[in-house]
Amino acid sequence: MTYEPVYTRTPRNAFVPSPVFVGIVAVFVVSGVMTWNEFGNVGLDVFIFVITGWLISLCLHEYAHAVLGYFSGDLTVADRGYLRLNPLKYTHPLLSIVLPVIVVILGGIGLPGGAVWVDHRYIASKLRHSLISAAGPLTNVVLAIVVAIPFLVGLAPELSQDPTGRWVADGDHIAFWAALGLLVFLQISASMLNFLPIPGLDGGGIIQPWLSPAYQRAWNLIAPWGFLVLFLLLWQTEVGSYFFTAVDFLAGILGVDWQFYASGFQLMRFWES
Repeated sequence: MTYEPVYTRTPRNAFVPSPVFVGIVAVFVVSGVMTWNEFGNVGLDVFIFVITGWLISLCLHEYAHAVLGYFSGDLTVADRGYLRLNPLKYTHPLLSIVLPVIVVILGGIGLPGGAVWVDHRYIASKLRHSLISAAGPLTNVVLAIVVAIPFLVGLAPELSQDPTGRWVADGDHIAFWAALGLLVFLQISASMLNFLPIPGLDGGGIIQPWLSPAYQRAWNLIAPWGFLVLFLLLWQTEVGSYFFTAVDFLAGILGVDWQFYASGFQLMRFWES
């Protein structure tokens, strides 16, 4: 059964990027220039560049869910402001923005955030349900490829390790390339994590519509604990080592050696230097 949306008129500015998002993009660009030129505290430059870049990707991830939900029948996402790329409009800003940023700062991994709320009563088919869930991690895949283009075409310098164990580059602007490599790593790890078939994550949302009603009810009961399951798998089992090996492999396919994002993470944690 389908439902007629409560709101039938889309706000005039529904697809206009919010000032908050525009501001984040502006800071990202400025910090990128600062990182390229190694202006002031390079570690701080890298920190701002990586965090704002990660915020932009989180906004685009959630936007992909919302825009596909909108064109699949749920017009209410426009009224809730999800189509304006404003992270402050998300149902759970703490899960969608704050927690993933904190995890990046502490552990350097692209943790999935809490998705925007799409009213699936208005979605007509199981396939559309699944596509809405898949839209977010697919966005991370596209972003990983886009950000990795300079590495793929050979613009990035070669890295090597000096006698002290410090990574050095045969070229200029190493801080920028390290930060860009870290952004590629975050997009790869985020897309892989989001595709895991765990209740509460996008991967779980992809398969959930195809389960029987009884299994769906059980799935929904487990969903709030999805993040806990994810943490246990990554840090308490062999899944974690397999996961990071796979991330390194995919990064290598995109031309990004693991030394780049390892160096980027070291630079980003400027308070430890």
